[in-house]
Amino acid sequence: MRLAATLAVSAGLAAGASAQDLKTWRHGIIEAKSDAGILYMASKRDFAQKLGLKLDFVQLKNDVIALKALLAGELDSYEGGAGGAMAAAARGADAKIVGCNWLAAPHGLYVRPGISSLADLKGRSVAVSTPGSFPEIFAKAAFEKAGIPAGQVRFAAMGSDTDRYKALMAGVVEGAVISNEYVPISGKDGIRDLMPAVDVMPDFMRVCVQMSGKTLVERRRDAVAFLAAEIEALRFAMSHRDDTIRVAREITGAKPDDPRPAFVFDEAARTGVIGTELPLPLDKLEFMQKQLVSAGALPRPAPVEKMIDRSAREEALALLARRQ
Repeated sequence: MRLAATLAVSAGLAAGASAQDLKTWRHGIIEAKSDAGILYMASKRDFAQKLGLKLDFVQLKNDVIALKALLAGELDSYEGGAGGAMAAAARGADAKIVGCNWLAAPHGLYVRPGISSLADLKGRSVAVSTPGSFPEIFAKAAFEKAGIPAGQVRFAAMGSDTDRYKALMAGVVEGAVISNEYVPISGKDGIRDLMPAVDVMPDFMRVCVQMSGKTLVERRRDAVAFLAAEIEALRFAMSHRDDTIRVAREITGAKPDDPRPAFVFDEAARTGVIGTELPLPLDKLEFMQKQLVSAGALPRPAPVEKMIDRSAREEALALLARRQ
């Protein structure tokens, strides 16, 4: 009954929504970089408008800020690492993971010239992000795998990939966890990826979409419409290379000769890491929870099923199938 009602109302919205009838949906997203053509595509085309929504993409420095804004009711959804939402939900916070779109971490532990192994970073500074975030969890896991206690490394919390890369370039830190968008430009500076994240944590997902349980109830139709727009945008992005690279350049202001937008798209397409249908792989989420427990971000495991909502995504997929 609920699915049929959602489809009927959403179809009505899609058929007749004018500009003044559109409902605003505030979506938090990590500040734009070379992957913006993929992650921001929904805000650049009329997928959401056809479903009765006006998207307001709010750029934020990190997932911690996004989660706090979601729980405060300042955002309707956000996308970022699932770890923060899982830790919050395990402690009773009203946060739900509703779908995941970047199914592997494109990051690595990059180092300055002269660093040939993780052991060379003992007693030195490594730039990560906020406590409990993926960069920190990955860095600690990498050193643990190498048999190096995390206490023997100085972890420096820095907000974004750009901040961490600049700190690495300036010699403020000797290592930094940053995304693969820096691969095309780092070689000329002597910076290299010493430890890719996929070698340490192959099941760690980079980006998931989170909403509050309250929003999923009180704005159900809008939540379904947003997810449908996101799915449609991801499908479009991954099947329109030139358009996606162009959007990334527009949003970031990248120069025509900057190789990063094309590199990021081609790597994502080659490795198949984009979940265009916003899947919810339970095995990967359970792996991520184990990492949170290991890192001390969670005292003990909790039922992952209670941290997710499958039904909104299922309704979104049904809505898209109906519109075809």
